[in-house]
Amino acid sequence: MSNLTDLILSRRTIRQFERRPIDRRILRRMVDAARLAPSAANLQPLEFVAVDDEARCRTVFGLLKWAAYITPAGNPKPGNEPAAYVVVLVNTSIREKMYEYDVGAAQMSMILSAWEEGVASCWIISVDKPELARILEVPAPFAVDSVLALGYPAEKSVTEDFVQSPKYWKDESGLFHVPKRRVEAVLHFNSFGTR
Repeated sequence: MSNLTDLILSRRTIRQFERRPIDRRILRRMVDAARLAPSAANLQPLEFVAVDDEARCRTVFGLLKWAAYITPAGNPKPGNEPAAYVVVLVNTSIREKMYEYDVGAAQMSMILSAWEEGVASCWIISVDKPELARILEVPAPFAVDSVLALGYPAEKSVTEDFVQSPKYWKDESGLFHVPKRRVEAVLHFNSFGTR
């Protein structure tokens, strides 16, 4: 990528991945970016579990729900499952609520750090959190917030103008289409309604 804006504009959620491992150097760099993301009152309640063991990845995969609008068409096909995950944990003794802002900033930092390395992602919040916490041996007062699924992309996704529905879809060739509102529809200058 030539610059940060190009990186941001080219990023898409991906749900079909090549089955090749992700170097731990990349996973470490992603979490490093996440830990330096903005944190409300600088409380830093987040910790992370990177999962890259193949057997453990299969277990995590079974605890996730994918692409609700088009299930099962949006689910990773056999052989196209993620190669790794980063599970975001919240230390609820540090921050019991309103930590979602921290999570959002941390997730976006990881997503962009991964994409810079050519690693695609899917941020998943529909997770069997109690079971995942049990499998990963997450102690109280930590709670599972979300999971970032990772892998080298094995599909393409494009944006198109949002017309009537936010529902994404796949065409007959398997290309993901994601409706997005145009910048002219969301940007106001100096007061609401001034385009």
